[in-house]
Amino acid sequence: MGSNGDLNANSQCLSSTGDLVLDKVVNQWMAWDKNPQTWKQMESLVREGRVVELRRRLCSRMTFGTAGLRAEMGAGFACINDLTVIQSTQGMYKYLAKYVPDLKTRGLVVGFDTRAQTSSGCTSERLARLTAAVMLCRDVPVYLFSTYVPTPFVPYAVMKYGAAAGVMITASHNRKEDNGYKVYWHNGAQISSPHDKEILRCIEESSEPWPESWNEDLVESSLLRRDPLEDVCRSYMEELNTICFHRCSLNTMSPLKFVHSSFHGVGHNYVQRAFQQFGFPPPIPVPEQKDPDPDFSTVSCPNPEEGESVLELSLRLAEREEARIVVATDPDADRLAVAEQNDNCGWKVFTGNELAALLGWWMLFNWKEAHPDPADTERVYMLATTVSSKILKAFARIEGFHFEETLPGFKWIGNRIHELTKAGKEVIFSFEESIGFLCGNMVLDKDGVSTAAVVAEMAAYLHTKNLSMNQQLINIYEMCILYHCVYPESCGDYCITHIRDVTTGYDSSQPDKKCVLPLSRNSQMVTFTFQNGIVATLRTSGTEPKIKYYTEFCAAPGERDISSLEEELRKVTAALVEEFLEPDKNNLLHRSV
Repeated sequence: MGSNGDLNANSQCLSSTGDLVLDKVVNQWMAWDKNPQTWKQMESLVREGRVVELRRRLCSRMTFGTAGLRAEMGAGFACINDLTVIQSTQGMYKYLAKYVPDLKTRGLVVGFDTRAQTSSGCTSERLARLTAAVMLCRDVPVYLFSTYVPTPFVPYAVMKYGAAAGVMITASHNRKEDNGYKVYWHNGAQISSPHDKEILRCIEESSEPWPESWNEDLVESSLLRRDPLEDVCRSYMEELNTICFHRCSLNTMSPLKFVHSSFHGVGHNYVQRAFQQFGFPPPIPVPEQKDPDPDFSTVSCPNPEEGESVLELSLRLAEREEARIVVATDPDADRLAVAEQNDNCGWKVFTGNELAALLGWWMLFNWKEAHPDPADTERVYMLATTVSSKILKAFARIEGFHFEETLPGFKWIGNRIHELTKAGKEVIFSFEESIGFLCGNMVLDKDGVSTAAVVAEMAAYLHTKNLSMNQQLINIYEMCILYHCVYPESCGDYCITHIRDVTTGYDSSQPDKKCVLPLSRNSQMVTFTFQNGIVATLRTSGTEPKIKYYTEFCAAPGERDISSLEEELRKVTAALVEEFLEPDKNNLLHRSV
C-alpha cells in the first residue's frame, strides 16, 4: 500500500467543490480511506464536479434496517466499503466493551458470503477480515470462518460458543452491486432496539479509523483468531437430527429426485450435506449456478422469490433428470424457494405462505406423533410476521397450540423465540412470507439449508401416501374451511370469548378444543359466548329453509338494572344478525318469535 501515502497527500488540492460543508466531508474521506480503488473513485467524482453524487455518497450514513446495514459497494460514507465496515466495527467494539463485561472472553463471530466488486476492491471476504482485524487489535477473540458460509451459520456459532455478538457480511438476495453488515446479539438473534440505535451512535463517535484497524494481516498472525468452520459445520449437521423425523423409513429408498440451485451463492455444499444428514442422496445441482459468481451471470435478479422466471434453469434440468421437486436457496442460503412438477400441469412454484402452510402442518404432525399427550401442546408455539398468512393462526385454533405475530423482519421472530424458550416454551416453526422459514429453533434466524432438507423429507413422506405437496396443500385448505378457521373474534363492539361449533366438533373453551356435545355434521349450529355474558346460537332448521338465532344474557351476580341489560342484549342481537347473517345481502326475511 505504499502508493496510499501519495494519494492522500494530494487530497487537499483535489477537494474543492464550491460547498464548504461538502468539502469538509470529502477531505475527511480522502484522509481516512486507505483503499486505493475507492480513494480513486472519490477523486474522480471531485475532479468531475459531480456534487449531487458526492452529497449522496458522503452526507448520510447507513442505518440498521430489517437486515442490518445494507447498501451499494463503493466509495462514500453511505456505501459499503473498507472504511465504513471498519467504522461500523469500531462502533460495535465500543458498544460491546461497555455493555458486555466479558467481551474479551466471549469474542465475536464473523462470517461472509461470496459477493465481490472489482471496481471498488470490496469483497465480502476482505470486509470480514477487516471486521476481524478491528476486534483483534483490541484483544477481542474472533471466530472468523475461513471460507464463505450460509448466513444461519453465524447466529448458530454465536449460540454455540456463547459469543458476545456476530457479524455476517452479506447482501443476501440483493442486486450484485450491494453488500451488507448483519449484526447478531449474544442471544443469537439479529439486533433490535435499543442496540441498533446505540451501536449507530457509537459508530459516529468512533468514525476515525484506528491505524491498526487496517491491519488485515492480523487474521493470520493473531493467536486470538480461530477458524470455526469445521466445528460449526459438523455440529450444525448433527443437530439437524432434531428436525429429521423419518430417517430410517424414508432414506435412500425414496424414489423422489430433487434438483437444487444455490443461485451462484454459498448453498451448494451445505445443502448437499444436509440432504445426506437426512439420509437422502444429495440433490442434483444446477451446474451453471452451483459455484460462486458475484456477477450472478445466469439470472437478472438473484432472488428465488421471483418465481418461475428465475428458476428456469432449475426447472429445465429437473425435467431432463425426471426430478419432481426443485429447491433453490438464495445467495446466502437463508431463504428457500420450492417448486413441484404436477402431472401434465407444468410446475407449481409455492409462495412463501403456501410453503409455510405445508411446513407448519408437517412440524405439528411430527410434534404430535412424538407427544401424544394433548397437554404437551400447551407449550408449543408457532410464529409469523404480521404481513404473512394467518394459516398458522388457523392451525392454532384447531389444535390448541399458541400462535403469535411479530413485526416484519426475522429479527423480531428470533428475539421472540429467545424469550419464549427462556420461559420454557417450544417454538416448532416460524416464517415470513418472503420465503423465510425456520423449522425448530436450532438457529434464531431464517434458514434455507435446514428447511431444504425438511422439505425433502416431507415430500418423501407424502409420496408414500400417494400425495404430492400441492395435493396436501389443498387438503390443508379444505381442512381449514371444514373447521371454520376464520371464526370471528368480535361482533360489533362486543368481544367473543368462546366459540362452539357442533358441525365440526370444535369448542374453544375446552382444553383439547373438542366439543363435548356430539359431532353433528348435518346440524349447522354455532354458539358464541361474549365477554359480557351474552350467549348466542345460530342454527339452521332441520325441516324448513330457515336460520334460527337464540340470544340470552347470563348477567353477573348483583346486576339488577334489567333495562340496561335488555338494551345491551338487543344491541348484540342486532349486530349478530347484521354482521353474521347479512339479511339484505342474502335476501333473508326477518321474523321474530
